[in-house]
Amino acid sequence: MELTGERTAPGIWHENYWFRRHEAAYLATLPLTRGRRVLEAGCGEGYGAAMLRDEDADIVAVDLDESTTRHAANCYALPAVCGDLVALPIRDASFDSVVSLQTIEHLWDQPGFLAECARVLVPHGLLTLTTPNRLTFSPDWRPGTPPTNPFHSHELDAAELTNAVAPWFDVIELVAVEHGARIAAYEQRHGSLVAAQQASPPDQWDGELARFVADLDATDFVVSADDVDGGLDLFVVAERRP
Repeated sequence: MELTGERTAPGIWHENYWFRRHEAAYLATLPLTRGRRVLEAGCGEGYGAAMLRDEDADIVAVDLDESTTRHAANCYALPAVCGDLVALPIRDASFDSVVSLQTIEHLWDQPGFLAECARVLVPHGLLTLTTPNRLTFSPDWRPGTPPTNPFHSHELDAAELTNAVAPWFDVIELVAVEHGARIAAYEQRHGSLVAAQQASPPDQWDGELARFVADLDATDFVVSADDVDGGLDLFVVAERRP
């Protein structure tokens, strides 16, 4: 699968921070998907859908990009469907759970996507979304300007995300993915880990930064309600209204 910077993939040492940050959110999702019929909307490379499948989710993965769904099917033996997330090729009330992690910020029609999530869920079905917290991911953003990330259409803060799902869903939980103790200790010594990675190409990183990034795992991140507005990624669980 071609790596463009839009999607995170496992096994790339200098991408390991972003991969583990995403993996932590998938691990937090597992209790919500075990034994359920699950649609992953925006499956990307496929590693997340495979994690959910391996923990007893009956899963179907959807992504707009044909080469991506082909990779997910071939690499992970997933039932992967090429489809538009604002016009899902799925029958009404087909799934108990929709999971969509780090996807909504890429979409031009976010209300249309959320309406489709509601349509394919059974009554009281669960929607689980994560998205970068605009307040920390793009702290200098101003209304009317595009997001810093060229692959993002519209980023959200916690209040905006809650309002976005409100027409179709009742929010059960709103938490955030945050740095755990080991990253916090590193940042006390060296400053922002994200800023350090973005300051130069990976082949110019100093040895300590390179080793630290390559050694990270999902346990170096936590999902917490302590400071949602200050969190890295927002994590919302919402229930479809009957």
